[in-house]
Amino acid sequence: MLFAALGLPGAVQAASAPENVLIFGDSLSAGYGIDTKDSWPRLLQQELDRGHYPFRIVNASISGETTLGGRQRYAKLLKQYHPAIVIVALGSNDGLRGFNTAEIERNLHDILVQTSRSRAKVLLIGMKLPPNYGEIYTRQFQAIFPRLAAKHRVRLLPFLLEGVTTEQFQADYLHPAAASQPQITRNVMRSLKPLLR
Repeated sequence: MLFAALGLPGAVQAASAPENVLIFGDSLSAGYGIDTKDSWPRLLQQELDRGHYPFRIVNASISGETTLGGRQRYAKLLKQYHPAIVIVALGSNDGLRGFNTAEIERNLHDILVQTSRSRAKVLLIGMKLPPNYGEIYTRQFQAIFPRLAAKHRVRLLPFLLEGVTTEQFQADYLHPAAASQPQITRNVMRSLKPLLR
């Protein structure tokens, strides 16, 4: 307070320094198959800038990442970036590989526990699987995310790709194309806004 009253430049810079929003996901967040500038994390940064929100996006997403791989590297990222907010967007690869849903949930639970200890806010992003994985498994998988959000009392975006049409996917029908990224950005921004206050 004394520094601010004296008008010292260093104090002003410290007060206005942007806080980090860590995006912790897989290929859906890493911009797989599209130009990075068209990916939703980059578009999200543009939205934050337009709204004059003092936050900087740090995208630590890796194509092919699983919840176990994320769990193993998460502590280092928290220590490195000290995020104010973490967007957890993992689980798709686990589901596509048919991993045990209890193990997926344990890994995500541990990630959320670590985040809570760091005092960062959380936006947990839910995932869905194609229907060919069977009704029982797809239902069990999808139930992981709202259950964890309720248990840890964190915000939930039920499905990252809500509103993305079939025509907006790449040829593999798994990864969203560049045309889908504005819709994904809107989905994330709507859920993220309350955490930006």
